[in-house]
Amino acid sequence: MTKGILGKKLGMTQVFGPNGTAIAVTVIEAGPCVVLQKKDQANDGYEAIQIGFEDKKEHRANKPEKGHSAKANTAPKRFIREVSGVNLAEYEVGQELKADIFAAGEVVDVSGVTKGKGYAGSIKRHNQARGPMAHGSRYHRGPGSLGAIAPNRVFKGQTLPGQMGGDNVTIQNLEVIKVDADRNLILVKGSIPGPKNSYVVVRSAVKK
Repeated sequence: MTKGILGKKLGMTQVFGPNGTAIAVTVIEAGPCVVLQKKDQANDGYEAIQIGFEDKKEHRANKPEKGHSAKANTAPKRFIREVSGVNLAEYEVGQELKADIFAAGEVVDVSGVTKGKGYAGSIKRHNQARGPMAHGSRYHRGPGSLGAIAPNRVFKGQTLPGQMGGDNVTIQNLEVIKVDADRNLILVKGSIPGPKNSYVVVRSAVKK
């Protein structure tokens, strides 16, 4: 069955493996999370648990949020997501989930929102090559050819300048290198999306 927890990306560091190799890891503060709601087939048409991470200041929560979290006997949460494919019998509303639901050696998928880069040109956004930078060149950093003249339009999916970053991205099959249960930290191999202190979702890998 799937497991999942919410967390915060704290940054990157390195740890040394048993044979002395340096392994680049991302440190995730995973939990404690609270189960806010159990969604079942009868009431919702699908099975999932809704979990919340990090308390929100009381004056920032509205009345529905306060009532929803009160059912789980907890404070309103800043980051709330659902994890599907779980065994509902293992969870109760109000239950606390900590980093120790995962163990070293497990493989996980991590989802987050990538860093926003703003409005970017096609060279930065799509890794296109620039033209010659000499004075006579009339093509330096432009997008280049947009295709044939005959269609009289620009085709969908054409690599043009535009908003870059700020996307929901999932990095799959990251190995859990170490779990620090006392401090609720999970160290996963490699990098994950988003800036420091951004929220992430850690789930069991779907393609393991």
